[in-house]
Amino acid sequence: MLRRNLGLLALVAVEVPLALLSMLMLLGSFALGLVPFFPPTVMLVRRVTQLARRTLDIDVPYHPEPPPPVPQADGWYRSDRTLYKTPRVPRWNDRWKWMFGDPATWRDFVWLLFDPVVKLALAVPLLLFPSAAHRVYGQWAALLLAPTAKSRLAGQVKRLSEARTTTVDSQAAEMRRIERDLHDGAQARLVALGMTLGAVEELVKTNPTAAMALLAKAREASAEALSELRGVVRGIHPPVLAERGLGDAVKALALDSPLHVEVQVDLPVRLDTPVETALYFAISELLSNAARHSDADRVTVDISHSERDVTVMVWDDGGGGADPSRGSGLNGIERRLAAFDGVMALSSPPGGPTTVAISVPLVLPEEYGKPKVRMPKWQLTVVALCWGLAWCPLFPQGLVTAFMKIIGFEHKSWFLALYLDEPWQWPVIIGMILLGMLMYGVALYLPVRHNRERWMDEAHPRRPWFASC
Repeated sequence: MLRRNLGLLALVAVEVPLALLSMLMLLGSFALGLVPFFPPTVMLVRRVTQLARRTLDIDVPYHPEPPPPVPQADGWYRSDRTLYKTPRVPRWNDRWKWMFGDPATWRDFVWLLFDPVVKLALAVPLLLFPSAAHRVYGQWAALLLAPTAKSRLAGQVKRLSEARTTTVDSQAAEMRRIERDLHDGAQARLVALGMTLGAVEELVKTNPTAAMALLAKAREASAEALSELRGVVRGIHPPVLAERGLGDAVKALALDSPLHVEVQVDLPVRLDTPVETALYFAISELLSNAARHSDADRVTVDISHSERDVTVMVWDDGGGGADPSRGSGLNGIERRLAAFDGVMALSSPPGGPTTVAISVPLVLPEEYGKPKVRMPKWQLTVVALCWGLAWCPLFPQGLVTAFMKIIGFEHKSWFLALYLDEPWQWPVIIGMILLGMLMYGVALYLPVRHNRERWMDEAHPRRPWFASC
């Protein structure tokens, strides 16, 4: 922790001159019209803020970078109402708008301006009390450097768009594969079967023996065509998966595998059909890889859940060395999982073993999620007392008494402050007003803080332990 704090303090030597340079470049960009200075200034500031984020484990808050310009049908590139022959200017305009319109850009500038002052104020605690001071400084940095709800949503939209594109491409490739299998397999056999039956019709009267032989071949061809059709159907959606669910379907895979496969399943209910299908084919691909490439003898498949998340662990005792870049089907698994915001982690050192972990979040019904945490009883009591009693110091003993004091109302009635000596009356009145406002503030703050913590838990579910692998 002390080393991290020293690194943060060392950044001051870069932040101070960069802050001065940034102010000059921003002034030149907008006051003097030197707009080309803005993008390099932003990128330079982002490099420094990224160093701080990595030190403090803060996620990147920037909006997704704009895609490259796409030419129109006539080959020209449009930027607003202007056409260009090359994508250079539209690309520059898109990047400029992306940087200028991102609130994180301006929060970076504010952080760069004030961060040296904050660090100098916390310099001694960061060195003498590294853990406590690091926590305090982290809260300050997160205030400006952490992602906002809007930036998180933009990132999620981008990921979903990419997953949708990948899913559409995968579906198109799958349809082409099915069409090819039907055309080259079952369709060809059915055509041959029709020709054989036509020959049988011609021979049935003139050469019954040859006709019987052709009928036997036709029966064999029909059985082979049926077998191929069943194979195609299993490739689309296995009947056992549709009828029995993921657990029994994976157990059926284990029985068909040449390896000794142990399957453990802990799922309280069946998953939605698309999720079941994606996990089934992912496990099928992993078992196939273990049988063909790893020289394994034993494979263990564990399907479990934690709250609403489903986790699949596949372990084999093979030689390891699995690499997604070598076309082992792992990239296809990742594409299938991306449609459901799922992640996959691979550990396959040379010599083995190979472990693949898959996690798909929030696919079980809501009743299996975290139970809603109720506000503690003492907080409920405080809120009730504040709502029930705050009116008294704020209005009759505060605002009303102040009004009576201003107009010179001589009847003291039940206004407590008016019974005190003259020097103490106004302090007590102001104190009553502040007390009433404080009680109303506490009554509002406690439920808001409790709901905010619950909303944050629901909006940002915990990541699986292997998500950073």
